[in-house]
Amino acid sequence: QEWIEYTNQTDSFGVSFPGEPKVKDITYTTEYLIDLPGRVYSYDSGLSHYSVTVADYTNLEKIETDRVKSCRAAGKAAGKDGDSCMDTWMTDMRGAIIYATWKFIQRGGKITHFAYSRADLVEGHELYLTNADGSRTFAAAYMHEYRLYILEGTVPANSPPPSLFYQSMGFLDK
Repeated sequence: QEWIEYTNQTDSFGVSFPGEPKVKDITYTTEYLIDLPGRVYSYDSGLSHYSVTVADYTNLEKIETDRVKSCRAAGKAAGKDGDSCMDTWMTDMRGAIIYATWKFIQRGGKITHFAYSRADLVEGHELYLTNADGSRTFAAAYMHEYRLYILEGTVPANSPPPSLFYQSMGFLDK
């Protein structure tokens, strides 16, 4: 089967997929429970799964600032101080790659590789897992221009690793 070089101008990335991916709009929930718009680009063939999830963090600061203002106003009305209304947008943004990686680790499986990564000069994490059924997942997470990119390639046991998929990740400039 011929792989294709898929590019998406809307979410500013390019990656090799084994075929044309399906695109689905999603809501991505951050570590601090902020709902952000996103999309999943996926291709499935038999027991193999490839996906790129893109979460748009562009409006995170505004969303969180508005939440804090509402929280503080509600606290004042109830006669409480506003200390429980912490502004977490910067922590949420800076921890996005770690959180995405943590979500893979929580799924279980044996971690066989976990490292700092760079794709197209964009920093991130990469993680290889051997799952309970023997399948292997190669995952990566990157933050570029206020977008979180989460790649996942999972292949059955005894199949070649999904290296072409995750190593082909690139980012498109405006």
